[in-house]
Amino acid sequence: MLACALLPGCIFVPRTTLVYDEDCQIAAREMVLEMQQIGAFVGCRGDGCAAILAGAGVVAAASAVVSGSIVIAGNIVYWFEKQGACHRLADAEAKPDAPPPAPAPPD
Repeated sequence: MLACALLPGCIFVPRTTLVYDEDCQIAAREMVLEMQQIGAFVGCRGDGCAAILAGAGVVAAASAVVSGSIVIAGNIVYWFEKQGACHRLADAEAKPDAPPPAPAPPD
């Protein structure tokens, strides 16, 4: 990833995937950070080349920070979503036909 960040034309984008969780027996969503090349420089010379390379490095670093933050926030949300679904599955298996609790007697 570091090599792509130093090369021109690379950006980082968040992508959502589905993964199967064996313990909960559910398909859960997960975000990953993916590198994508949006262009390549065939060749350049002089000070203009240095400016282009520096600008491309800034864009790559900024996309890594922004997209990385999105991935972290998204994975936190998906983790809570998975925990909620997993607990419901575990509770349903633990008490398949349990009757509702009896109401308390009046005082």
